[in-house]
Amino acid sequence: MPTQLAEQPDLVADIGGTNARFALVHAGHAPHAERTLPCAEYPDVLSAARAYLTEFGAAPRRACLAVATPIIGDHVAFTNSPWQFSIEATRDALQLERLLLINDFTAQAWALPLLTAADLYKVGRGRQVPGAPMGVVGPGTGLGVSGLVANGKHWVALQGEGGHASFSPANEFEANVLRAVWRQFPHVSCERLISGVGLPYLYSAVAALEGRLGEAPTAAAITDAALAGTDPLCRTVLDTFCAMLGTVAGNLALMLGARGGIYIAGGIVPRLGDFFAQSPFRERFEAKGRYQTYLSEIPTYVILSKSSALLGAAWALHNAGPQH
Repeated sequence: MPTQLAEQPDLVADIGGTNARFALVHAGHAPHAERTLPCAEYPDVLSAARAYLTEFGAAPRRACLAVATPIIGDHVAFTNSPWQFSIEATRDALQLERLLLINDFTAQAWALPLLTAADLYKVGRGRQVPGAPMGVVGPGTGLGVSGLVANGKHWVALQGEGGHASFSPANEFEANVLRAVWRQFPHVSCERLISGVGLPYLYSAVAALEGRLGEAPTAAAITDAALAGTDPLCRTVLDTFCAMLGTVAGNLALMLGARGGIYIAGGIVPRLGDFFAQSPFRERFEAKGRYQTYLSEIPTYVILSKSSALLGAAWALHNAGPQH
């Protein structure tokens, strides 16, 4: 057995608003022993991490947590979850020598060069330009955004909160949706409509525009009904969702000059399958007036792998900083 595999593995985690996915990893190898723990079943990140480590009898010395929230200082509070923790206190409690905290979509960005053809599903046309910037955006519980840009021979992953940028309607219908949601929120972010937490708000706005009242279904119920073709309203909502995501993805491509491609991550889009490929997403992605031709040459991919953020977290832990 190689020496590095005889040592204790490191811990990596991808922690969102709904689930915490953990894995073990040795430097230079793929993460293994993956487990997904529902956040609602644990009071905090430390309890979830301890439960995972106990299951596998692991005692890592290093860890990287990719979290769905900004990392500013020692205190980490999740945007779409009640979980919050101290980085230093967690490092001490887990008896770690090093603990690296990064945004979950920064981890997705670090993973992009490591993904294989089997991990990706191409939507639309376009061809990747090697070495050019890449962007990643994805609706899960929230909406994550990041990018990967070259700095000489090295890549740099961005830590940002693009999902909370202001939503921009692309037509009169979406402008009316925005007006409806404005009645509840003075600031309507992209995440407010294009995410798991946002789908019910989008449904309510579209229903109101069609003169239908009533409580909105859950995001899962909306998606299921749209895919099954049992509810025309849900189909309209999901088509609108995909179109809005296309607008955001196109904006990201323009802002980054992402001729290396735009990648769609998160828990929602991969389960849409052919629905997404046939949705207004790609048409909307390219619909940027004088820059339509520019965008038509940029490829868009759905990330099928559920482990991409773990892969990126492992790469960051072993190759990137800063470290705590």
